[in-house]
Amino acid sequence: MKTLPILAGLVISTSLAGAASAQTDLSLWYHGAGSANAEEALVNELVEEFNASQSDYVISIETFPQLAYNDAVGAAALAGELPDILDVDGPVMPNWAWAGYMQPLGIDESLLEGFLPGPIGSWNGEIYSVGLWDAAKAMTTRKSTLEKYGIRIPTLDTPWTGDEFNAALQTIAASGDFDYPLDLGMAWKGEWYPYAFSPLLQSFGGDIVDRTTYQTAEGVLNGDEAIAFGEWWQGLFEKGYAPGTSQDAADRETGLIEGKYAISWNGNWAAPAVVEAFGEDAIFLPAPDFGNRPVIGAASWQFGVSATSENPDGARAFIEFAMQDRWFTAFSDGTGLIPPTRSAAADTKFYAEGAPLEAFYGLSEGQALVRPVTPGYIVQAKVFEKALADIADGADVADTLDAAVDEINEDIENNRGYGHN
Repeated sequence: MKTLPILAGLVISTSLAGAASAQTDLSLWYHGAGSANAEEALVNELVEEFNASQSDYVISIETFPQLAYNDAVGAAALAGELPDILDVDGPVMPNWAWAGYMQPLGIDESLLEGFLPGPIGSWNGEIYSVGLWDAAKAMTTRKSTLEKYGIRIPTLDTPWTGDEFNAALQTIAASGDFDYPLDLGMAWKGEWYPYAFSPLLQSFGGDIVDRTTYQTAEGVLNGDEAIAFGEWWQGLFEKGYAPGTSQDAADRETGLIEGKYAISWNGNWAAPAVVEAFGEDAIFLPAPDFGNRPVIGAASWQFGVSATSENPDGARAFIEFAMQDRWFTAFSDGTGLIPPTRSAAADTKFYAEGAPLEAFYGLSEGQALVRPVTPGYIVQAKVFEKALADIADGADVADTLDAAVDEINEDIENNRGYGHN
């Protein structure tokens, strides 16, 4: 008789074990191992909360150093060992979708209402990835610097014209009060070049590739507007307005605060340190308008579902769980990045109305343009970087841009147009 409770207990215990084992394991890869900020901790917290919020799925996370991440994904794709959920840089996503690493996200698109454009990753008419934040750049300086030299403080509605911006640099340079009037961040390499500098080209009316077809760079990277941009770009270094490709990395990080530079072309991630140093004297200004329109870059890291995931519903459920204002706010407060919705921004310490970085939300909303949405971008970005570095170092503008066009067009042809519809 005493064995009945024991048997009953065994039945209950077995049932519970069966329920636990019914959970589906999902894997997530993340690019920020060893991050100096709170981002990695927040990603882990997000995963833990999702796991605790439901009983169908359990996500395990594997982190990689950012510089090794893309190579790890490529190797895993070749081996057929991709995770269920991929962390992907926005401009890289079209290449991964085209290469068969990712599948369309298939989320409820009503969840994207009110989103900034940058955090939505689309390719060939379908959404493949969504970000929990965006990044924006500004001309960062001090109000007192502009007032001292009689330079107009531009606004989002009335940015500096190209002539005004050039005149401001000339005036500041003539004062002799700074090592350079402008810091472009030339010490940073790689993705910084197309992210930070192609918007300046676009403001002149050029681009890295023709976005109407994505089949050529002819006429947009070497046309009259692009040559005008290249000559202006080269002039910045010839006139001593900005440090060139040999800029010291430490100066890039602290030169504005230390008074070596008057204006710094930099991102919102660097802005909290500027506010801490300058207080209410810190000011974040829109990009100048060189004739076509003022432009800054858009898109940052995003989540998507791998093409080989056997559990896309679970991966999608995780991404939809992450798409809540409370998470957007948490990541913004922890990292200083821009939340993708205005409702989330209203609850943040940096981007709420009257907060010190509020201007960046307006810049992202009003001036941002994603980098070319094409699988060929990963090659085009490197070609563009080399061309701009060479021009900064004194290479002939027209010849350099013509050579860049030839290289980009050859790559497009070799890849049969990269599958553009």
